[in-house]
Amino acid sequence: MKSGENMPIYLDHAATTPMRSEVIEEMTHVMLEEFGNPSSVHAFGRKSSKKLRESRKLIADFLRCRPHEIVFNSGGTEGNNTAILGTAFFRKNKGKHIITTQMEHHSVLHTMEYLEREHGFEITYLSINEKGQISLEEFENSLREDTILVSIMYANNEIGNLLPIRKIGEYLKNHSAVFHVDAVQSFGHEEIFPHEIGINLMSVSAHKFNGPKGAGFLFISDEIQISPLLFGGEQEEKRRAGTENIVGIAGMAKAVELLSHDEQIRQREHFKLLGKRFLEILDQEKISYKINGELTQKVPHILNLHFPNLSSELLLMKLDLAGIAISAGSACTAGNIEPSHVLRAMYGEAADEVEESVRVSLGYNTKIEEVEKLAQELVKICKERA
Repeated sequence: MKSGENMPIYLDHAATTPMRSEVIEEMTHVMLEEFGNPSSVHAFGRKSSKKLRESRKLIADFLRCRPHEIVFNSGGTEGNNTAILGTAFFRKNKGKHIITTQMEHHSVLHTMEYLEREHGFEITYLSINEKGQISLEEFENSLREDTILVSIMYANNEIGNLLPIRKIGEYLKNHSAVFHVDAVQSFGHEEIFPHEIGINLMSVSAHKFNGPKGAGFLFISDEIQISPLLFGGEQEEKRRAGTENIVGIAGMAKAVELLSHDEQIRQREHFKLLGKRFLEILDQEKISYKINGELTQKVPHILNLHFPNLSSELLLMKLDLAGIAISAGSACTAGNIEPSHVLRAMYGEAADEVEESVRVSLGYNTKIEEVEKLAQELVKICKERA
């Protein structure tokens, strides 16, 4: 396309992110030069094994943990399933009570439902208020002697709210329950050091921070044992059988390497500036909207907005025709335009916000002109419908 004005605009980075050029270069190199099976004893295998060790150490250093506490896998869904089922099956003789929240990703909620339905576990789902926050008092009152696992996300993937992970980690230091955190939407946006916070298990997915799809890892702290879900070879210290995805792992490690402390600060400030400019235009044009969630207690790259009397489906369709990609919620449900379970939990089943909200999510390469274009298109749509 010749005109930048007609270029499509991608503002759905919470669903997935484009790979950075450095990541593509690293993966291409590994495909061509380090393609051996890391378990093989010959030179090709040793070369891949070295790349695997280097990638593991790089990620461990980033998290200030030990390399063997990083278990490579296919991403967030596998990480969440492994953490929850692995803990539940390993510790079921100590208790069958688990605490989570109503706003978790479906890979957590559906796994909890499976444990309830098929294995007789009792799950407490912490409620969410209209600001998208849980009550620490409800959490403390829900904790029991037979609670074996607490599974709570660091940041919500739909509204961006940060949950009180540090306070929960501090509280659980005096309890035997394992603490699992889904950090898929926060890794790379918030500095997270699991040992310092008291996190025992943490799920991360590469494609949320400009790495490849199909690669991720589960942090498993030294003192924790879980039952594996996959059986076969002895890869990942017998915790995740199957030949490692060396190309994806190397790409993920490169994406982590690019997330220096200074880069994370730069990105946070960039997202705040973009968000401020976007909302300024809506305010200047006197557009009626509401932010879903806490504007001051959230990851800066996600904005979830309610536009009264405008259906999410209509907004998405009109913006798509204008060449702008945003979403109505989680990418795992948005294909069906299914009402957001997060907004339902916040406002109630019949609330207008459930059917009239959209999510805008920014990336490291998002330009201010792109958010201005989005705001202008939203102004146009809102005034047409007024």
